[in-house]
Amino acid sequence: MLAKKIIFFDGDGTLWYPKKTKYQKKPHWIYALGGTLDFYCGLLVMTPTALDTLKKLKERGIITIILSTHPQPPKEAGIIINHKVSYFKLNDFFDEIHATRERQESKSEFIVRILKKHNIPKNKALMIGDSYRWDYKPARNVGVDALLIASDYQKNDGSLDNCMGKV
Repeated sequence: MLAKKIIFFDGDGTLWYPKKTKYQKKPHWIYALGGTLDFYCGLLVMTPTALDTLKKLKERGIITIILSTHPQPPKEAGIIINHKVSYFKLNDFFDEIHATRERQESKSEFIVRILKKHNIPKNKALMIGDSYRWDYKPARNVGVDALLIASDYQKNDGSLDNCMGKV
């Protein structure tokens, strides 16, 4: 595989996930509970290898960006995602943090715009996420490699069948 210069990460379900349900249930259930930002963060735990991976990527000079889909209005969504990054003390590991809109094209549009901004070709980029619909497919739709994190909720909806062997 060609060396990547930029890696896009999803947030919920990829960098962190709910302690209670882990990868059994889509992580967005926590937002239906209502509460403060700290309340939501208190329900989450970092993915075990995420911090070590981010450290190694930064040491290698790889640009790392969060693209996390949120249903909230843009300003509120940005506050939520930035709060999670601060809560987990990840600020130094990301070059950019974006809350994408709740439509599939949004993440694709962000990827293309960011690659153009950094003058990086698509074959030097990678998207890592836990959702076929919101992470894997938008990246592949614009010609960027994607890695889908396997989970029970993806197995149950047949999403993993759609991308096996297509990275």
